[in-house]
Parts: sequence; structure tokens; C-alpha cells
Amino acid sequence: MGIVAGLDSSPDFTRIVVCDADTGAVLRQGYAPHPLESPEGGGRPADVDPQAWLLSLGEAAGGGLLEGVQAIGVSAQANSVVPLDAQGNTVRPAMVGGDKRSQVAAADLIDALGGREAWAQAVGSVPQAGQPVTKLRWLARSEPEAAARTAVLLQAHDWLVWQLLGRPVRRTTDRGGASGTGYWSAATGGYRPDLVELALGHQAMLPEVIGPAEAAGTTPEGLLISAGTGETQAAAFGLGIGLGDAVVSLGASGSVMAVHTEPLVDQSGMITALADATGMHLPVVTTLNAVRALRGTAELLGLPDLESLSELAMKSTPGAHGLVLLPYLEGERTPNLPHTAGTLAGLRRESMRPEHLARAAFEGMLCGLADALDVLRGRGVEVRRVFLLGAAAELPAVQAAAPALFGTQVVVPQPADYAAIGSARQAAWALGVSRGTLDPRTPPVWQGAVAQVLEPGEELPVGQAVRQQFVSVREQTHPGAL
Repeated sequence: MGIVAGLDSSPDFTRIVVCDADTGAVLRQGYAPHPLESPEGGGRPADVDPQAWLLSLGEAAGGGLLEGVQAIGVSAQANSVVPLDAQGNTVRPAMVGGDKRSQVAAADLIDALGGREAWAQAVGSVPQAGQPVTKLRWLARSEPEAAARTAVLLQAHDWLVWQLLGRPVRRTTDRGGASGTGYWSAATGGYRPDLVELALGHQAMLPEVIGPAEAAGTTPEGLLISAGTGETQAAAFGLGIGLGDAVVSLGASGSVMAVHTEPLVDQSGMITALADATGMHLPVVTTLNAVRALRGTAELLGLPDLESLSELAMKSTPGAHGLVLLPYLEGERTPNLPHTAGTLAGLRRESMRPEHLARAAFEGMLCGLADALDVLRGRGVEVRRVFLLGAAAELPAVQAAAPALFGTQVVVPQPADYAAIGSARQAAWALGVSRGTLDPRTPPVWQGAVAQVLEPGEELPVGQAVRQQFVSVREQTHPGAL
């Protein structure tokens, strides 16, 4: 059918993959960092000039990378807001990432609409710091002149698609991107402009939400640009997950998402009710503590890296001789304990050894993510297997414990640029639909990810006992938190 490209504009870099549209085979790749300066004190900046994304894209696509490409799909970081004036110029730098400035704004919005239940009924979930709707509230309170000039609201992938198409009058987004804004309802498939006004202080133009297989447009050179989507949705699409599949992502924080047939309504604040890139739904539960708990333990034990921590943990046995770590080192979101601290329970003379603490750190991290899986299971989301992503997924201590603690088959895919691959798959779908060779209801079938499959096996009863001990300590320490 041809050649397509997928680009992923993450917080730190742009990755591009060029793929065979029929099989998904990666033909060539490009990469470029974002030319961003870190803010004082380090970390990622909360405000970014969107032109940096274009500069990075141009560098990643250099050397004829896109030669012969017929369609492009775009994914980009979630929780981003690009405010434009009536002429299409940026009012201020884009607000990106988990922006802690809007924590107070989130609480204000919850109260302004009448509480968590009102928000859950409106858009499926409760505003969180960093979501576009809370960023708008912060903008209206902190930079009222910029808020007053804001006439159009785009997210990062919307803005990139619009730029690639030459800044047309029509601006588009997809269900996946819209579902993360806090002012679009997955249940109704429509915006809530009143929530934009509640946050920003006035109405603003919102991009048209188009279907998963629709094209956003065609460049003057005849290059088809697909709808685009958020980075999370693109990664799920690139992995090829379907009903019964969940994805557990191990970063500094952790996230659990699963494909579901219906939009969820959640007033607890633990579930973000996203739509996916195929027409289904993708509820997400986040934990604040994942690999950061492992790194903290490694530092405490004087170990140079996570590989050393894993090697040490493998010298212990399941259950870590009774040690249980609640890894809530930065507070926690699941369960909702923003001001708590971590807990180490079960200290006895025989358990006070480095290898047992190392093992408890891995088991505590995975049990915390199992709690997140149980939040989804408790809402009727089926989980038959778990895809485990992130560099830490390769660690022997993770792979040894995860199947039994999650209680299901665990798949560890080969590392790849799954968000970029998902974007390319979306481009192939839109290209096929435009040519009449693909059904708009059925995405192209691509080669599956090369993966290692781990089964719970005979360790399952031991894992269940370890998990129950973790739950018991959590209930004693934080009764009724979950």
C-alpha cells in the first residue's frame, strides 16, 4: 500500500519511524532532542515555546528520512495547552506536563462545579493538577491578560498537525486527545464549553474532534496527515493491545491503562477516563511512586544502579522475610494519600538484611501497581494479561515477581518507539481508508511486538500471600484508603 511515518513529540525529544504501511515493518528511524533549557533547579520546564517542537521535528526528519512517505501520523505529550489568539499566534508559551502550579486550580474547579460527583457525571473523571482544564483556571487567575487574549485552545499534537498542514482554518483533534482535556465527555462524544468558560473565564474555539481513521487534511505536496493522538493512546495502539489487555508503565511514577468497551464515570479521582485511538476507551490509573522507590532504596543501600539492586533482591526470597514496603515516598495518588509518607513494616532481627530490603522495594512497587490494576478490575475492566513497559521491566527482580503479584500473564515487549509506531499505524489506517482499501472501523493488522511472555506458574500462591500481606499493612496504616 505504501510507506507511512509516525512521529512522537515527547517532553524531551522527537522520534520518527518510517514503516511499511501493510506490515508495520520499520524501514528507518530518526531522532532529535528538544532544544529546551531546564528551569532553575533542574527538571523539565513547565512552559515551552512550541517552535522548539518544530525545530526538533525538522532535525529528526533530516537526511531524506521522509522520502517516499505518503502519510504521517502525529502523537505528542499529553496534558499540554497551546493557547492561541484570534490570529493563530501563541499568546504565551505552551503549558506542558504535570504542572504543579495548577494544584490549587484543580481544587477550585472541583468546588466551582459542585464537587467530585458533578465532574464525574460531566466528563467521567475529576480534574487533576496538570490537566488542560486546570491549566486554564491557573492562567485565568495568574495571567488574566493572557487568558483574555486566548481565543483558540490546542494541545501539542493538535498544534503540530495544524502546522504540518500549513495552519488551515480548520483545526482538528481526536477522541484520545480530547478525552484528556477535562472539558470533553467520552460518554457523549462532545465538548463541555461551559467548563472551558468556568476555567478560562470566557469561551474559546476548540478543535473539531474527528474519527480515528479520518484524515486531518493533506499538505500542498499531497502528503496525508492523520488525526493524531496523545502519546499514551499512540503507545497503546502501537503495542496492539485489545480487550483484556492492560499496560503497566514503569517510570519514576507508574501508570496502568486497559482497553474497555465503555467510558467509566469515576468520582474518586483515581481513574482518568480517556478514549483510545481506535474508538474504544482507555481508563488510566496513576501511581506517584514506581521506579523512584527503587532508586531511593538503591541510594539508601549504597548501590550504584538498579541492576545492582535487582541482583541483591534476587538473593532474598518472595515475601522478603516479612518486610513490607508501602512505597509512598512522594505521597500517593492511588490510594489518594497526597500528604503521606512511605512505611516499612515487619522489621525483625532476621529480616534486617540488605537483600530483604531490596526485595521489599521491588515487591512494594509492584504491589502498588497491582492496587492500580485492582481499581480498574473493580470497575468491571477485564485484565487477562499485562504488558510491562519501561527500562525497569527488564530487571530480573521485576520479572521474577510481577506475574505472581499481578496474578496474570505478563508480556515484556522488546524496547521500541511504540508511540511513534502507533502514530504510523494510524497514518496507514487513514491512508487505506482514503484509498478505499481499509474499513474505517478496523485498523490495519501489523506485526506484533517481539516480546518475552512470563506466566505466574507455581509461584502464584506465594505471590498471592505476598500481595495479601501488602494489603494488610496498607489497611492497618491507611484504613479505607482503597
